[in-house]
This record gives sequence, C-alpha cells and structure tokens, in this order.
Amino acid sequence: MILRAEWLKFRTVRGWAAGLAAAALIVIGLGCLAATSVTMSCMAGTREVDCPAPPTDSSGRSVADRFTFVHRALDGDGSITAKVGHLDGTITYPPPNHDEIVRGVVPWAKAGLMVKDGTEPGADYAAVLVTGSHGVRMQSGFTHDRASLPVREAWLRLTREGDDITGYVSADGTTWQKIETVRLDDLPPTVQIGLFVTSPNGLTVEENPQGGHAVQARWTQATAQFSQISPGGGWTSSLVGYSDYRTTWEQTHPPGHTEAGGVITVAGAGEIGLDTEGGMAVERVLTGLFAGLLPLIVVAVLCGTTEFRHRMIRTTLAAMPHPARVSAAKAAVVGAVSLAAGLVAVGVTLPVATRMLRANAVVILSVSWPTMLRVALGTALLLALAGVFAYGVGSLLRRAVPAVLAVTALLVAPPILAVTSVLPVDVGAWLLRLTPAAAFAIQQSVAAYPQLSRPQTVADGYFPLPPWAGLAVLALWALAAVAAATWRLRRSAA
Repeated sequence: MILRAEWLKFRTVRGWAAGLAAAALIVIGLGCLAATSVTMSCMAGTREVDCPAPPTDSSGRSVADRFTFVHRALDGDGSITAKVGHLDGTITYPPPNHDEIVRGVVPWAKAGLMVKDGTEPGADYAAVLVTGSHGVRMQSGFTHDRASLPVREAWLRLTREGDDITGYVSADGTTWQKIETVRLDDLPPTVQIGLFVTSPNGLTVEENPQGGHAVQARWTQATAQFSQISPGGGWTSSLVGYSDYRTTWEQTHPPGHTEAGGVITVAGAGEIGLDTEGGMAVERVLTGLFAGLLPLIVVAVLCGTTEFRHRMIRTTLAAMPHPARVSAAKAAVVGAVSLAAGLVAVGVTLPVATRMLRANAVVILSVSWPTMLRVALGTALLLALAGVFAYGVGSLLRRAVPAVLAVTALLVAPPILAVTSVLPVDVGAWLLRLTPAAAFAIQQSVAAYPQLSRPQTVADGYFPLPPWAGLAVLALWALAAVAAATWRLRRSAA
C-alpha cells in the first residue's frame, strides 16, 4: 500500500521521470560520442597497421603470453628437472643518460620450467621460475603467483600428475622444497614441457610535479643457462606470441636457444600475465556515468525534499503513521527507478559503443563473461544505490541545494580528483576507500596484478578496493543516510 502510494507520487511529477531519462541518455550519448572519436593503430617497423587483438585465456580474458619455449611432448604424467643459472640480458637505453645498451635484467625477467597446454598464446600453463629481482616463484593461469627462495640461481623441478602440477626448488640439487601444487583443469593427455625465458619492458616512472607520472618503456631481452636437465634431448624451440617484426637488437641477437656441452642457453623477451596495454578496457565506454549521475542526484534529492518544502509530509504521515515504512518506501521507489534507468543506459551503451569502437579498429580488452556481467549489472546497481543515497541525504537535510552539493562532493568528485592527479596518490586512494565513490570499483574489468611491471595506482585507473567491496561502501552510506533521515522524521516532521 505505502509502496504503491509513493510510486503514484513519483509518476505524477513529470520532471522527475524526465530527469531519469536524461541521466540514461547522457550515459548513452557520451559513450557513443567518445566511441566515434577514438582510433587505434600500431607500428610494425616504419609501417602503421591495425593493432592485433591480444590472445585470450580459457576464461576469455585478454592476456600477454610472449616468451621463448624450448619444449618436448609429455604423454601422461612425468617431470622435468634442471639447474637454472646465469640469468643475464640486455636493457636498451636505460637512465640516467639513455645513451647506450647495457647488460642486466629487469626485476620481472623470468627463466624456468613450464608445463603448457600447447604452444598457442593463451593456452593454460604452470611454471616454476627464477626472476631478476623477485626470487623463485611458482606461477600459473596468468595471475596466480607463489613466492619461494629469494635467489636468482637454483635447481628447479616441475611434475605433472593428472591435472595437478607441482613445483619444487633446491639450493643444491639434492634437498628439495615443495613450493605448491596447482590444478589445471581439463589438461589433455599430451602437453608440452620444457624451458622458457621472457623479459618485459624496462620501465622508467617519472613523477610529474603537478601530479601523476609518466611511464617510459624500453625493450629488454633476457638469457639464461639450463644445465643438468633431466630428461634431456628431443627439444623443439617455439617463439610463443612473437610477431614477424624484430627489433634492431633482435636482428643480430635473435631469440631462441643454443646447446653446447649439455648446457642450453635460451634468449627471450615478452611478458606472461594479464594484458593491460594491448587495448581499451571495456568500462571506458561508460565514463558518461559521471555526467549522468548529476540529473539522477537532483531527482533523487527532490524526492526527499519536496514534501518538506511544500509542508505535505504531515499529510503523508497522517495517512500512513509509520515514519520508518514511509522512508523505506520512498527509498525503494527511488532505488527501483534509478536501477531501471541504469539498466537501460548500460544495456544500450555497452553493445553500441563497443561495436562502434571495433569499427574504428580499436581493440577492446576481452574479459570473462562473469566479469562483463559484473560490470554491466554493477553499474546499474551503482546508479540505484546512488539514487537511494541522494534521497537519504535530501530527506535528512530537507534542503535541495545543500543536499545536491553534498552528494556530488562525496560521490562524483573523489574519483575525478584522484584519477586526474589533483590529489596526492595516497589521499586519492583513501578517498576511494572511505567515500561513496568507492563504488566505481565495480566497473573495473582488469584487476591490479602485483606481478605487472607497470605502475598500478589510482591515477592509472586502479581502485584500492575489490569491486563488490567498493559497491558495499556505497550501500552502507545509502543505508546510513536513509536511517538518519528516518530518525529525524520520527523526531520531527517539520
């Protein structure tokens, strides 16, 4: 009964429905407008070409999967053991003078043993490896990582038992320490097992005095020597994920392997992990949400203040003498209509804008379908909770202008200030933990990956809270605002 009454009140004010329609149209319009103006191209030597789409893993995520792989077939269960040493390499034109090619390895250069479901980029894998500066690791599935000994030379062992892959490390080749066992679902009977080397770009991060930072990337290559390999022989060399283009250095120092005296030397470059640079994140087409929130906030605040301004709240309470139920019904109606507007906005913007981007040869980073569903549904829920929060603040303050300003300052301003580097990085991160703006984390499709060489700060578009935790922060603010407004309504209807 109360819900129906509040819904009828909402329907009678045409301006409120128009405001919500405007919010949805703004999200759609700005998303499509941005899509028409974005282009993308890559260089192959001196030629400008369309950028290739990154490979995808078994879940559909865009991944980086580029390395040199010296391998052989493994039928059924088995293992490989080798001593991995002399990890060295080349870094082109590093600081401070940027005038020479130097010897050395970047922190996340990797060399070790791998089991992989074929040699196609994106195929599932597990690896035990040494790194340039992060010791021995066990990695799998492009994101999983487990640290072990802090060394750059070690004996490594990798075993397969069905779908279970176990990594071991030893300091002397005699006493072995288990790192962990990972499970690769649906491995075929025959997989590829062997030695690999890769090296991501060397990065220089230069802080901007006005805020933010600039990142410069330099090509690198790593080499490692593998000895005491068991079993040995029958090796095939594959350049997984390499393009036809070769840098000037690679033309004279090609990736691959050489073998002499029982020692295999492998050279490689690239990265194994999530791809965050090979395309545009899908949530970028929803940046119109910031502008679309403004009319929604105004409508929701007016839903909370109008009856106080016109002194009709006493009539409402006389007909329905339950302040908590009245407040909850109003919040529910605002939340429902805001959710409907959000579903329309997202349901149109995502497919239309992404289709327009692909028509302009823009690569969009692939994500798994649960992630895409979370981005779409989460954005609509964000709008719904934003409406409830704005209603609660309006009903609590009972004045429209202060309420609109307060909600905008708490919800819309923090992510803009943080991402544009107006605020120090730490301050921006805390704002996006504590304010309702934490909810924008629900839109992040590519999560921060600790093993990625590039910075992953708020200014780079990474939120400090997990997606659903960020949305929960907004939900708590909305609940608190409605509860405070209800408390005040019980004390005084004037």
